[in-house]
Amino acid sequence: MAVITVDFDGTLYRGNSFKMMFQMAKKEFTWNEWMNVGQGLVKSIVVRITKGKDAFRHSFFKSFARSFKGKTEKELEDFFEGLIKQGINDIHYDLVGEIRKHQANGDHIVLLSGALQPFLYAFKKELNLDVDVISTELKFDSDGRCTGEIGTIVNGEEKVRRIVDWLSQNPSTSNAGTINNIWAYADSESDIPLLEFVNHPVVVNPGEDMRQIAEKNQWPVY
Repeated sequence: MAVITVDFDGTLYRGNSFKMMFQMAKKEFTWNEWMNVGQGLVKSIVVRITKGKDAFRHSFFKSFARSFKGKTEKELEDFFEGLIKQGINDIHYDLVGEIRKHQANGDHIVLLSGALQPFLYAFKKELNLDVDVISTELKFDSDGRCTGEIGTIVNGEEKVRRIVDWLSQNPSTSNAGTINNIWAYADSESDIPLLEFVNHPVVVNPGEDMRQIAEKNQWPVY
């Protein structure tokens, strides 16, 4: 048995899920929710100037998540299910087929992504995929309403930490054969720590810079 990790944005989903989320929000958000996003955007621009592009993305991601404050899990489920249906044509169906082949071989699939967790739950429900999900969590209070806060963004080195933790918590993957048979399907430079960690890195939908990195490391490109 192998463990197969699959990134979402740019890999399993070939579009820009954050852009799609933004467009969906334009249809459904209230004025107050948009005020939260707008204030966060201003702060994020300052962060980009001082700390760079990745810090900007993380800051704006957190600001956008705050617009979900007060929503129930069911409301968020409906929002993200609508989001998946809106972007259905951008799903990488050939890669979905590869996932199903891995499953037919008895491999264990893990969606490993910085995307929000309810987004990926909606995705696997829409495609009827029996997979585990490791992704950025939205936090909820004791009444089951979103606090607007998120957990650690699952990106870069954090992906390696999370998959190592997941392996240690799943006894069926603790044997040497499985630990030496870990795959990663991913697309971007932020995924390099994960691609270097696994035994079977596969670069999906690479841009020119990432393609050159894949060639240099002799990583297969899908």
